[in-house]
Amino acid sequence: MVDRAIDAPTQGAQRKAGLGQGIILVISGFLPILAIISLAPAVPTILDHFHDVANASLLVPVLVSAPGLAIAVLAPFAGLAVDRFGRRPLLVWSTLLYGIAGALPYFLDSLYSVIASRLLLGVTEAAILTIVNTLIADYYDPAGRRKWLVIQGVTGSALAPAVIAASGLLTELRWNGVFLIYLIALPIFAGMYALIFEPGKSTTADSSAGGRTPAFPLQAVALYGAVTLLASTIYYVFIIQGGLVFREVGIDSPSRVGTLISVASIGVPIGTLLFGYLGKRTTALQLAGVFALLGVGLTGVGLSSDYKIMVALLLLQQMGAGLTVPSLIAWAQGVLPFAHRGRGMGIWASCFFLGQFTSPFFVAGARALTNGTVQAAFVTMGLVALAAGIVALTALLKAKPSPADVLP
Repeated sequence: MVDRAIDAPTQGAQRKAGLGQGIILVISGFLPILAIISLAPAVPTILDHFHDVANASLLVPVLVSAPGLAIAVLAPFAGLAVDRFGRRPLLVWSTLLYGIAGALPYFLDSLYSVIASRLLLGVTEAAILTIVNTLIADYYDPAGRRKWLVIQGVTGSALAPAVIAASGLLTELRWNGVFLIYLIALPIFAGMYALIFEPGKSTTADSSAGGRTPAFPLQAVALYGAVTLLASTIYYVFIIQGGLVFREVGIDSPSRVGTLISVASIGVPIGTLLFGYLGKRTTALQLAGVFALLGVGLTGVGLSSDYKIMVALLLLQQMGAGLTVPSLIAWAQGVLPFAHRGRGMGIWASCFFLGQFTSPFFVAGARALTNGTVQAAFVTMGLVALAAGIVALTALLKAKPSPADVLP
């Protein structure tokens, strides 16, 4: 009975997605980001609350990063489930569970219990992230995907400051008040229940294999997975190490660092809008733009001796960050047939969030190879990005032009 109820709106496999479906997918796609940024203002307060717990200084950061680890491990399995059991039921119920698991720490007072609830939250995020990106590809043609990926990126940039402000206010009310922000998933769940439907098989995907289920595109997935991991590792360099690099040019005040970063972060929506143009061109050109902006930005930040110059070059890095995610998602969506799209997007999500954990190790290695400063590590990682950009540009120049190089 439950399965029949949840699948009620899926009648008619040829139903076409419109504005309502796009909006709910864009808002849903912000939920995994919410889990990362919402705790930023609350970490010191949470640490103070658990100051008597052994290794609290290590465990509280683990609390923050636990959902990302769960995504990196579980997203491929979520993708397998999506392809086997369908998109809609898993997305709807995962969103409901997201709201429950996210708010659960408000009722807990054990650090280990809170960490466990955060891991459960990560399980739901693995499903949400995988299915949202899968459904954008299922529902829309390349032009529609590009449009909604741009809207998703710009919306995320606009919502982030409001989430951080709300998190700060909730934390002032109670040490674990910040976790109530996850209840926003409950109205999103209601919107999903009303609007999201199970897509029918793509006729293009079916015809490409003569009506049979096409083979899993292992080579293409391995390529975009490896590039995604590299890009994500570079993408997270500033996110994780940004405060330290400002300290090396004499900016120690957390509030001042936050202000400077917020000024430069205007580059993120600019980069996303840039995808609106480059998304019509070849993937190689998009990747060349991603790595060029990230590389020039990181190298410039690493070489700067004045914080004003650093902020100007950080703007370029942030533009690259805004271009990174939609470019990588669009690439993955474009090579995956309907039958394997969930698994393929799950692998993409796993590779991207794995970069969150590999990035600090690469930065540490770069510091060990240079003079030990964070800025020197930024230069090294920037040069790696520029080298990757040259590889992408070389692939672009060697590629034979075709009508598909410019999408509608």
